[in-house]
Amino acid sequence: MSINITAGQALRLWHQSNLHMVLDDAPDLSVRQIAILLTIYLETPPHTVRGLAQKLNVSKPVITRALDSMGILGLVSRRRDENDKRNVLIQRTVEGSLYLEKLGDMIAEQARQQGEI
Repeated sequence: MSINITAGQALRLWHQSNLHMVLDDAPDLSVRQIAILLTIYLETPPHTVRGLAQKLNVSKPVITRALDSMGILGLVSRRRDENDKRNVLIQRTVEGSLYLEKLGDMIAEQARQQGEI
């Protein structure tokens, strides 16, 4: 699927979506946290701290802090890899799936309201 919008339209959509997220009662996530969450939910598992750090070009402690915050919110969980006890696997949760589904619906609605899609 291809969507043709100008840079200005894209920025307006991003602005409206971010404004809606700030005004909503859902937890505010940083851009980095959203990038991590989307990577976990949109890309094929398994996901590890090391893999996420490499993908986002940040240190492992940066990923760990973000996962700690998102774990408290119930958006992700962690468990030891049974095949390699040194690895911690990042897992999706129902709460995280619902959060992203709501986010996707909201972005689509903002785009429709602006006539972008």
